[in-house]
Amino acid sequence: MPAKAHLLYVEDDESLNWVTRDNLEERGYHLTCCTDGQEALDVIRAQKFDLCILDVMLPKVDGFTLARELRKTDDQTPILFLTAKSLAEDRLKGLRLGGDDYLVKPFSIEELALKVDIFLRRRQVLRDEAPAEYQLGGYTFNYQNLVLRFGEEERRLTQREAELLKYFLDRPQQVLRRGDILESVWGKDDYFLGRSLDVFISRLRKYLKREPGILIENIHGIGFRFHHPTDKPD
Repeated sequence: MPAKAHLLYVEDDESLNWVTRDNLEERGYHLTCCTDGQEALDVIRAQKFDLCILDVMLPKVDGFTLARELRKTDDQTPILFLTAKSLAEDRLKGLRLGGDDYLVKPFSIEELALKVDIFLRRRQVLRDEAPAEYQLGGYTFNYQNLVLRFGEEERRLTQREAELLKYFLDRPQQVLRRGDILESVWGKDDYFLGRSLDVFISRLRKYLKREPGILIENIHGIGFRFHHPTDKPD
């Protein structure tokens, strides 16, 4: 984990905001805290963060809108949503907007801190690893820099998108069980994370649709199998 990683934390409940900030700062993080969406929007436009923690239900500007605005200029900073809503569709909406994960209220500080720590450790691993480029027909995927290229077109992936794509690329033509994917990429296996996986699979299929040799095959009741023209990193 990088020293004094800078987190944006947006929560309109001032008591929860204070308690969470106090606990995360004790764990060595530097926090910028906001209590409404407009304030957070101004901050996002002016600063860069290592991770953004966004409550969904906020005054003035909601968390989904904040994520949408951030993703217009920044595809890489991880976004963790906090939501009190119980419907799976509400959780998945944030992922479709470019979010990386979510926590349902009420949550424990320990669980939040664990998710933050995992994201930042993986981000550091990306920075420390030797560059690896994968050729997928007309695509080039640079895992370290979270970049997917097709000719002159370049797309910057989120950290979780890049981790999932690398997981597939390192296991070509293998039947991959959903539970194994979730354990490796998300850190645990449960029903709602399984729905999250489906959102990320849909994203990757969209990003890779220009190469007909690439296929993320559904294996009914089991998981997926990844087909692509070449399978070795340079």
